[in-house]
Amino acid sequence: MPVSSKGSQSYAERLSRRDPGHGAVNMPSISRWPEATDLAKRLVGDGGREVRAVVMYGSRLLQTAPDEHSAHDFIVVVAGYRAFYQGLAQAAVLHRPVGLVTLLAGVLPPNAIAYAPDDGRAGLAKCLVVSKADLERALSAEPPDHFLLGRMVQRLGVLWSADEAEEAWLRRQITGAHARVLEWMAPYLEEPVDAERLGRRLLEVCYRGELRPESRGRPDRIFDAQVDHFTQALGPVLERAEAEGLVRKEGGRYALVAAVQPSVARRWRRHFRRSKARSTLRWLKHVMTYANWLPYVVRKVERHTGRTIHLTVLERRLPVIFLWPRVIHVLTTRPTEERPVPAEDEARSGTDSR
Repeated sequence: MPVSSKGSQSYAERLSRRDPGHGAVNMPSISRWPEATDLAKRLVGDGGREVRAVVMYGSRLLQTAPDEHSAHDFIVVVAGYRAFYQGLAQAAVLHRPVGLVTLLAGVLPPNAIAYAPDDGRAGLAKCLVVSKADLERALSAEPPDHFLLGRMVQRLGVLWSADEAEEAWLRRQITGAHARVLEWMAPYLEEPVDAERLGRRLLEVCYRGELRPESRGRPDRIFDAQVDHFTQALGPVLERAEAEGLVRKEGGRYALVAAVQPSVARRWRRHFRRSKARSTLRWLKHVMTYANWLPYVVRKVERHTGRTIHLTVLERRLPVIFLWPRVIHVLTTRPTEERPVPAEDEARSGTDSR
């Protein structure tokens, strides 16, 4: 970007400390998701005092065609990993060794775990478990990758927080992440943007930074579900950037005042290549931390591609070895738009008698 990193960070810090009424993070009332709120409170009870906040994101929040099998997507902020996992193990809802998930928590955080109390009768949540320190790093000016950052600049809902101070801390982290969007998006802005166009382009860049099973049209659908969020979150960012002389307004849109420095462009392109590699490596970790991961992945692929997947016996028994050809096929033949799974195939999905 046409300013130094130091200047960008100070701008972001100023925005994150602004009057909450101007450019503050909009996280809607939890009353809109009673089922998710009840599930989050139960998770807090099982996880004990280590839980500092539970945040909702994803398809159920945005209502982008979730089905009855769709998990609630939670980001669970904890003070310490081991004590949290010990609490879940004592409540018989972890289904993985405490030592294993604690060890893996320090490798490419966050961990992804399934939370399904009462054998799923009380609901299912896919939980990204992250410590406060790791979350601060993930949303900082020097993020290790875009896994959490790309999700947390989108619409969120705070389901539970330990107290007002913890929620205020969380909102500061998210507002700061919004304030820094222009720093890493500048190399990808080929034309002037307003808040909506910046939000759409942001999703395109973030989705490209991961190998995902969804259709190629998924970013557009996700954007359409949260246009108002991007308008509110990114509008003040562009206005302040104009006041700082970083962009100029042209017919209702904002253009960069100066070309992005080549070194800055290279830095962020390297960042997204590294982020894609790290997110791909996380798949191997999620296999070890997420109980019953294979049916979850199968349903997710079916929901977003409209294909019915019948796994072979070998794929179901030894997926880490035999599932890779199918994974590659799914990733390389994704449809342009999402398609519904044929109703007659839904009950048979994920299995095969072979």
